[in-house]
Amino acid sequence: MARPGTRKRAARPGQSPPPEPGTAGDRPVSLLAMLDRPLISYYLILGISTLLLALGLVMVLSTSSVYQLDQGAPPYSGFQHQLLGVGLGLPCMWLAARSSTGVFRAAAYPLMFVAILGLLLVPIIGTKSGGVTRELQIGPFPFQPSELAKLAFLLWAADLLARKEKLGQLDDWRHLLIPLLPGAGALCMLVMLGDDLGTTFLMLVIFLALLWVIGTPARLYLGILAMIGLVLLILIVVAPYRFERLSMFWHPQGLPNGPDMQSIQGKWAVGSGGWFGVGLGASRQKWGYVPNDTTDFIFAILGEELGLIGTLCVSVLYGGLAFAGLRIARRAQDTFVRLAAAGATAWIVVQAMVNIAAVLGLLPITGVPLPLVSSGLSSLLVTMVTLGMLMSFAKAEPGARQALAAAGPGAARRALSWLSLDRRRE
Repeated sequence: MARPGTRKRAARPGQSPPPEPGTAGDRPVSLLAMLDRPLISYYLILGISTLLLALGLVMVLSTSSVYQLDQGAPPYSGFQHQLLGVGLGLPCMWLAARSSTGVFRAAAYPLMFVAILGLLLVPIIGTKSGGVTRELQIGPFPFQPSELAKLAFLLWAADLLARKEKLGQLDDWRHLLIPLLPGAGALCMLVMLGDDLGTTFLMLVIFLALLWVIGTPARLYLGILAMIGLVLLILIVVAPYRFERLSMFWHPQGLPNGPDMQSIQGKWAVGSGGWFGVGLGASRQKWGYVPNDTTDFIFAILGEELGLIGTLCVSVLYGGLAFAGLRIARRAQDTFVRLAAAGATAWIVVQAMVNIAAVLGLLPITGVPLPLVSSGLSSLLVTMVTLGMLMSFAKAEPGARQALAAAGPGAARRALSWLSLDRRRE
């Protein structure tokens, strides 16, 4: 019934009648309805990855130029190295996004072989950087096999558990943990040959995420969790510098130029940014006060230059990645896709949380980079390939293929048609 004083407008011949007030025709689409669309995970990962890559280039340019000038090198060499990594990673990310699930399952064992071989070669022919030997020199580029080991272990473990579930073997805890647990332990031991506890921790995060998703019994899961905690504690205690970091975390020295300099100066950098920061490139703490400001502590300079608003926006972006990745895992109909998506999401998001928490003084310093933002060719390439894999999984969600087909030709082809450049009619 029309409201008093109004007339109901009649529809013209051949035209559908206008929607009634209060119907779906004149209501804006709700946020929950938008987030439930088939391709929202794909577009979220694509958009967030693009924003983080652009932010990473800007921050690496801001932080690395000071160090390069101090070393007498060209001021933009660090930025050029990061830009090269993005240039190499984008085609790899695109190929991963266009690959099928079978390609990733087939690549699991070759990647595992390459990662193990690289980890074995690191103590023999590896190059030393920052006092530790973790890199192999491949032509002009240094590469860390431990970064590749995270992706290789994720694909191998997801494929292994998916095969065992198909055979109905996961009801027995021995089939659940063997050979998964020994394989994870052996790979972590190889990573520790490079004295890389941060990457070891992230591999264990992947391991625990896969066990959680596959439905490990609570008692068994808690037992594994306690065992992993004990092993990590032993690894911390046996290394003097790691034990010193843990001691300084519990009992900070309070000396800005002493052994706790990185943590104190990093928190000062974040705190001095205020609400909106001092401006891009205007950081004062990057002038030798915050060690590793292009890698592990780039979030501190980001907080100083972009302020609280900037750090909150970055945190929201990683939260968006967590939402998209877990949505892919929840909607996946294939066990391998569900496991790989959950493990990849846990790896990237937990790595970001650990990095940010270490800068803010909420966790001991672990030495893990901020995904897609910190300088580092190996971490950047592997993370971009992993995000491309998540985009591939997102395109296989229920309704995603129909949505892609309904979208019609791509933007480039539509632009050409608008310019009448793709008309081939005589």
